[in-house]
Amino acid sequence: VQLVESGGGLVQPGGSLRLSCTASGFTFSKFGMSWHRQALGKERELVASITNAGGSTNYADSVQGRFTISRDNAKNTVYLQMNSLKPEDTAVYYCKVWIRFMDYWGQGTQVTVSS
Repeated sequence: VQLVESGGGLVQPGGSLRLSCTASGFTFSKFGMSWHRQALGKERELVASITNAGGSTNYADSVQGRFTISRDNAKNTVYLQMNSLKPEDTAVYYCKVWIRFMDYWGQGTQVTVSS
């Protein structure tokens, strides 16, 4: 199992970014996916999740209405569209898949929201 995130960077408050996570080593369309983030000195937290076919999504209260999780099963990729970014969204963002009672994580991508 391999998960590779991309799309992070430095953005001003109010700006947007789209993160991508490309998966390999498993049948992507059979598994739900999730995005998590970890700010410096804080615990990792769930940001958003999506079911295997994309029919159901869930969001943390802190990002509801600003972030959108989606997936393209033909491309083995899950996305996180982040709008109206705030300084408190600054963190390393990770995608995750849970397979056979194990969590698999990507290496993470840094998102920094600052003027």
